[in-house]
Amino acid sequence: MINQHIRFFINGSVIIILTVCLGTNFPVKILPENEIGIPAKTFSSVVVDDSNTKWFVTETGIVSFDGEKWKLHNENRKVRTDSLIGFAYEANPHGPEIWIASPNGATVATLPVDARTGATTYHPKNTSILSKNIISIAIGKSPMRWFGTNKGISAFRGSKWLTPSYETMYPYSMFESFPITSMATTPGGDSLFVGTKGAGVARVFRTDADAISGASVYAQWGPIILPSDNIFSVYVDDNGTQWFGTDQGVARHSGNNTLENWTLFTAEDGLADNFVQAICADRDGKYWFGTKKGVSVYDGSAWSSFTTDNGLNSNNVLCIATDKDGVVWIGTDNGVNCFTNGEFISYK
Repeated sequence: MINQHIRFFINGSVIIILTVCLGTNFPVKILPENEIGIPAKTFSSVVVDDSNTKWFVTETGIVSFDGEKWKLHNENRKVRTDSLIGFAYEANPHGPEIWIASPNGATVATLPVDARTGATTYHPKNTSILSKNIISIAIGKSPMRWFGTNKGISAFRGSKWLTPSYETMYPYSMFESFPITSMATTPGGDSLFVGTKGAGVARVFRTDADAISGASVYAQWGPIILPSDNIFSVYVDDNGTQWFGTDQGVARHSGNNTLENWTLFTAEDGLADNFVQAICADRDGKYWFGTKKGVSVYDGSAWSSFTTDNGLNSNNVLCIATDKDGVVWIGTDNGVNCFTNGEFISYK
């Protein structure tokens, strides 16, 4: 049911606020649109730092929002602003850092990213990383940094690059034929789940000898029943439960037994769409799924879904993250939304 409230102001302008009831837990109020003042439209990746600043990858470069001001970070010549793919946040003891993935290497920059920020780009000419074409980056707790490239997985622990020893299970040609799409670490940070386009999920882990080894693949053609081998999002929650978003729905796996405790969710169960591009959990333990046709929320038993009719800037949801205050941030191809106190706020 939709209740429409129209508020008139002295200057004659009209703001329409729609209150949408989607189940008892999700009354939604659409708030007026906010101008961010930056010529960015596509918000494809998001991380939240320890000061609760939100960082986004956009087609114009890196954009941040500290709760009051939007800022485009384009003044540092060491930090590229074009062809950015994604990034990850590291709470380094020497200072917070952001890792940026691009076709030209993995760049680490000290926060905040300004004209004087120190930054270093890692590529095959100055490290043993497998390729300069970085597709995804994930940070563990060791400190352990994982890099997904077009030739496989590289890892950097402390100040040492680890030796790959997974070639017999995952040859380099596999990642050229089936590109990496997303990655996520276990809570301990020493194991990594790697989503691919066409080969399911590869799993790698650090060994005691400071090498990277492989484990059996999660694939539709293997003993695991995935809805599809095209994986577009990977999320591991605080309990170690893995969530895999595909083009045919979501697979959830819990526990340590590879062959047990799998659950599949599709549009028939309540997803807005089967093509799942982003996954995260909020502070209340609800799971958010960004799809090509809106965002869906699962509380463990019931589903709710939101579209542009309910306040989203676009149904094409590209990234999702929860900040330190429990606010859910949703990046789309038409700006950003946040969901707080039962309200969608739009930023464009």
